[in-house]
Amino acid sequence: MATATVAICDYGMGNLHSVASALQHVAPDQKVLITADAEQISAAERVIFPGVGAIRDCMAEIRRLGFDQLVRSQIATGKPVLGICVGLQALLTHSEENGGVDCLDMIPGEVRFFGEDLRDAMGQPMKVPHMGWNNVYQTRPHALWDGIEDGERFYFVHSYCAQLSDSHYEIGRSNYGVDFSAAVAKDNLVAVQFHPEKSHRAGLQLLRNFCHWSG
Repeated sequence: MATATVAICDYGMGNLHSVASALQHVAPDQKVLITADAEQISAAERVIFPGVGAIRDCMAEIRRLGFDQLVRSQIATGKPVLGICVGLQALLTHSEENGGVDCLDMIPGEVRFFGEDLRDAMGQPMKVPHMGWNNVYQTRPHALWDGIEDGERFYFVHSYCAQLSDSHYEIGRSNYGVDFSAAVAKDNLVAVQFHPEKSHRAGLQLLRNFCHWSG
């Protein structure tokens, strides 16, 4: 039986080696490939769509390299696809970052800035970017949550957050001054705002779940 492959899309935006190392740890029986090659991505059984940095730069590279059509085609095949961090934001309709940027519009929603004067429930100032550990509450069941407790903590680094137009696509929610969608799903596509590769046991369990999810 051929070894299954997980392809990590390399469009120059993200710490891909930390994701690859985490995947190799949780799925030693699978081949982990960091690649920009469309044929290799298309041949893989699972695809990870990462991203860090400013959305304008990410979307520019995604479109320049044809990753917008590539990701759409991979989703259309029914294979499992996982977006991480800006990889989630890029899947939404639009981001207000960088003066406003149109995204891939695969999941209806907006990416919004936390705010210049963000405060907690007690009125205390909160730093932006949101950087550190935060609880994620599971808003509906999904295979990605197998073995992960509701309210588990994951590691975040972001100044902009997802606000969905249709809550049906939300599977996890968090709060940092405002409520926001921390995990989304649509058929064989899932995406998370946090970094599972930096989230210790719970993050590794999520990646393990993805590597064994049939979509």
